[in-house]
Amino acid sequence: LSMVFGHGLRKIDRLFGSEEIKFADPFGIGPVPSLALVVFAEVVCAVLLAIGLFTRLSLIPLIITMLVAAFYAHWSDPFSDKEMSILYLTAYTALLLTGPGWFSVDAQWQARK
Repeated sequence: LSMVFGHGLRKIDRLFGSEEIKFADPFGIGPVPSLALVVFAEVVCAVLLAIGLFTRLSLIPLIITMLVAAFYAHWSDPFSDKEMSILYLTAYTALLLTGPGWFSVDAQWQARK
């Protein structure tokens, strides 16, 4: 949930605010769609991850977002500026490899089957 409250909600304000959107466009789709995809990852996918619903599927957009943040948007920044995205990337990758925990919604669904 720290992704949602620390990063995602601020980007929602940028997406729906009245100011012109200036955002990284690593895939050439434009700054507004790029920001919308990041908001989807950092809010929707992070909430799904927090409750353990569609865990591995929700991790894919989060991993892509952190890869772009660390190695594209903050590439020329000092390490201290990209450290947080690398930490999130490491945790998300570990969760992708290990899967949801026992208390996740995914695990509870599997247990009932």
